[in-house]
Amino acid sequence: MPSSRASRFFDAVDQREYALCQSINRSLRFRPVQTYFQVVSRLGDGWFWYALILTLPLLAPEQGLAIALLMVATGLTCTLLYKGLKRWLIRERPFISFPTINCGTPPLDRYSFPSGHTLHAVCFNTLLAVLLPGLAWLLLPFTLSVAASRVILGLHYPSDVAAGALIGMTLGLLAGHGLAGPFLTLFG
Repeated sequence: MPSSRASRFFDAVDQREYALCQSINRSLRFRPVQTYFQVVSRLGDGWFWYALILTLPLLAPEQGLAIALLMVATGLTCTLLYKGLKRWLIRERPFISFPTINCGTPPLDRYSFPSGHTLHAVCFNTLLAVLLPGLAWLLLPFTLSVAASRVILGLHYPSDVAAGALIGMTLGLLAGHGLAGPFLTLFG
């Protein structure tokens, strides 16, 4: 059964990442830091990306609709993939496994690997880097803040964020280089 092998692996990795998680999580003691990352996390729940998708046809009139629809399709793929991985791999969140790590905001689901917020943020930023590089550079600080928020708020281990970023970058590159042409032809 893959989940029990994964469970043993994650137990060992969790122990190694605990001190780093706890150290990063201590920044929650500073109210402005906590507030900033709670807001970023909430926007990273999807609200920021939904607003961007809706405004893309206005921001890039010739190809914005096609890129928005590609982001929707890619976002759905991201969601199905990370939810499946979380159910299969079953890694508890840091604040559940280690009571000394504070939970800075309620999680959207129980399990931690990979970070869905990071996966989506990096996927969308990568996709935009391929198709609208100027916009991607403007969004990069938000994407990095989303990734950081996951560890700072005690919701993910650094390896969850790294895995989410790697998967998101891969999906963003595949969509940007492999699917952009057909989407731009159909909807551009």
